[in-house]
Amino acid sequence: MSCGEPHDTDCSEVLDHLYEILDSEMPAADLDKFQQHFEECSPCLEKYGLEQAVKKLVKRCCGHDDVPIDLRAKVMGRIDLIRSGQVVPEHEVTATPQES
Repeated sequence: MSCGEPHDTDCSEVLDHLYEILDSEMPAADLDKFQQHFEECSPCLEKYGLEQAVKKLVKRCCGHDDVPIDLRAKVMGRIDLIRSGQVVPEHEVTATPQES
């Protein structure tokens, strides 16, 4: 996604780091340049606002459920693989039906 306008920080870079911004995991020095981008780029600001609203909705609806530790570890492991650019094997991506 790009608004077509030149920015100091490219739209794709902003969107690649969107969840770091939303989850307050972005170092303050880097956050300033992304906030500047949002002030200049309404499509990215709109995407940020949408993702922020979804996150608040999920927290409100599901925020009281405890996540099993092994599930959290698996999800975080997959996120790390994707962020590092590694390919996640197909058999690990598809869900397996649970036996009754």
